[in-house]
Amino acid sequence: MPKNYVSNSKESARMFKSDLLESVSKVHYSVPLFIFVPVIIYFAWKAISEQQLSTLQFSGFYLLGLFVWTLTEYVMHRFIFHWEPKKGNKIFERIHFIFHGVHHDYPSDAHRLVMPPSVSIPLSAAFYFLFSLFLETGQLAAFFSAFMTGYLFYDMTHYMLHHANFKNKFWKKLKKHHMLHHYDDATKGYGVSSPLWDKIFSSDFLNKKND
Repeated sequence: MPKNYVSNSKESARMFKSDLLESVSKVHYSVPLFIFVPVIIYFAWKAISEQQLSTLQFSGFYLLGLFVWTLTEYVMHRFIFHWEPKKGNKIFERIHFIFHGVHHDYPSDAHRLVMPPSVSIPLSAAFYFLFSLFLETGQLAAFFSAFMTGYLFYDMTHYMLHHANFKNKFWKKLKKHHMLHHYDDATKGYGVSSPLWDKIFSSDFLNKKND
């Protein structure tokens, strides 16, 4: 994504003429917590109490769900959010800007740092039905509880990386990783909550000092 324009304004740039569409494109960072914490708890309860998965079974599918989320986060950010349409195709350029381009132009906009429910709810439902094709009911409940935990951690981490000042070495390093993605090279550093897959797929900032 070319660095044609970057604003450090905390104000939200208007994207839609429609007040309704504009309102659903913005969200307070706490909203995903109110929506998805109950979802995570419900599926964890379903796996343990209703489906009676053993501690070992639950732990295994929970860890698998977290692992799959980290890869999903990387793939979506790199190949979907950073997919660039051919120049001149105004419709796809507009879609690209709405989905992710606006965040790179206005990275400090606090209202567009977590996914709005208009996107996160349909997307999470789609993933649930996808996973249901491969997993049995109890396995799916444990797996999906973890998958949504990973998503929620990603959303909250993304907000904090842009608006929190860290003293902890781990968080400072993670913030630098993401800021380099925004202000140095947007073709690297696709991992937000973890740089794991950037290291595996050679999209890390290997030549940058991790001070």
